[in-house]
Amino acid sequence: MKAESSKESDNRSNEGMQRRTVLKALAGLPVVGFMGFEIFKKNNYAIEKRNSVLKELGLDSIEFPESNYGKTKPSGELIRIGFIGFGTRATQLSKALGFMHPMEVKKGQQNNTLTDWLGQEYLNVAITGICDVFDLHAQKGMATAGNEIRPGGQDAPKLPVKRYASYQEMLADKDIDAVIIATPDHHHARIATEAARAGKHIYCEKSPALNEEELNELYTAVKNSQVVYQLGHQITQSIVFQQAKEIIKKNILGKITLIETTSNRNTANGAWIRHLDPNGNPKPGNEDTIDWKQWLGNAPDAPFSVDRYYNWTKWFDYDTGMIGQLFTHEFDAVNQLLHIGIPQSVTSSGGIYYWKDNREMPDSLHCVFEYPNRDLTLLYSGNLASSRGRGRVFMGHDASMELGNNAIIMADQNSTRYAEGIRSGAIDPGAPMISFNPGAGQIDAVSSASEKYYASRGLTTTSINGRNVDVTHLHLLEWLECIRNGGTPSANIEMAFQEGIACIMAHRSYLEKRTMSWDSENKKIV
Repeated sequence: MKAESSKESDNRSNEGMQRRTVLKALAGLPVVGFMGFEIFKKNNYAIEKRNSVLKELGLDSIEFPESNYGKTKPSGELIRIGFIGFGTRATQLSKALGFMHPMEVKKGQQNNTLTDWLGQEYLNVAITGICDVFDLHAQKGMATAGNEIRPGGQDAPKLPVKRYASYQEMLADKDIDAVIIATPDHHHARIATEAARAGKHIYCEKSPALNEEELNELYTAVKNSQVVYQLGHQITQSIVFQQAKEIIKKNILGKITLIETTSNRNTANGAWIRHLDPNGNPKPGNEDTIDWKQWLGNAPDAPFSVDRYYNWTKWFDYDTGMIGQLFTHEFDAVNQLLHIGIPQSVTSSGGIYYWKDNREMPDSLHCVFEYPNRDLTLLYSGNLASSRGRGRVFMGHDASMELGNNAIIMADQNSTRYAEGIRSGAIDPGAPMISFNPGAGQIDAVSSASEKYYASRGLTTTSINGRNVDVTHLHLLEWLECIRNGGTPSANIEMAFQEGIACIMAHRSYLEKRTMSWDSENKKIV
């Protein structure tokens, strides 16, 4: 046996002395002291393990998006906005702009939520027009627009608010610079098309159109104008989507061939069975509170019905159901990240399996969107009779990413890129490899308590400079900045057209019970 060198002996002696010193120091401590030491060692190991994973992924120097939100004041002149439709969604949009109904302000004072809203960035806009076919909603809109308690305080302009009898009257008014369209879906394309021709900037809630003809007309009108068009998909303003873009950019997932998107609901309200204004509903024999003919618009004539007025989402005359109301958000999220565009083909199936009422829309729907030129399939599955949570998952050869209000990345057990890390134990394919917490502004690596906590949370705001900010507010801010300073908003007319075609293909596939295809040469659905 080889004799131990003097240097090796000294090293071993020093190590032994250090160990004895530590043990001697711990000898007088209670049990929790020793446990604390073990936890300290474990935490150090976890940090080293985390750092090695981040370095291997190239995320140790990742740059998070920076924002000047709240640090600057909006430049340019005051923008005068007209609301076309002032129901539930318009109430949320007006709040995001900086306008709240006096009763809502009072509630905010009582439950201590008003401070956050008053701290919202001042957008230098005024709501100067309200158009709604229902008197009650129009009155709420007028009161909201005229409320002087607003972010911006004394700087907020106090301009008169006009109620318009029709959207045509509003579009003809030179004192309106831009319109927010928050009507039932069957009005979206027609009103937006006429707004573009009238030179009004447009913020339009989804979906953009119910059929191919009106979508083409809208697209042409906007492209031939100088207006800024923004489709209402505010969730992509979240910081987590910007972080997810870095994941995609750095090819962390490997080749993505399958994306699964879902939406589940299990309430009457979620299935569009609503009765929103019990103290002011239009009733048969008292239709003077609502302009029913104007509400129908170009839809087929039908007798007045409270059910149709509130629950229009159940009928093909006014909407495309889960496709227009829910899948549109899913498509936008995927398209913003991967720019997949219009699918080559779509096949839909489903039926009315639970809500056996007078609806035409399916309550169970499944759509397959094929992108053979990209080696990619997009799946959508929606159900209105189960509230089981299901994610939006991007599946790659090396890892998968579940993306919602946070992003969780898990290595694939058969990954090529992470094979060595998996063999060494540095990466556990059975637990999250990394996760993004939009509130923390940092990456958590490997499995941790904080990671699991944030993964289980559902957030409706995003964190900017340590502040929780409404993503609808940010989406409107982006639109307004493009109006003032030029540029193209994220949910522009090109994105709206791609989404519109995909949704119309899916809807027609369900109705016609056949696969729909996109003729890219002639730019039409076949």
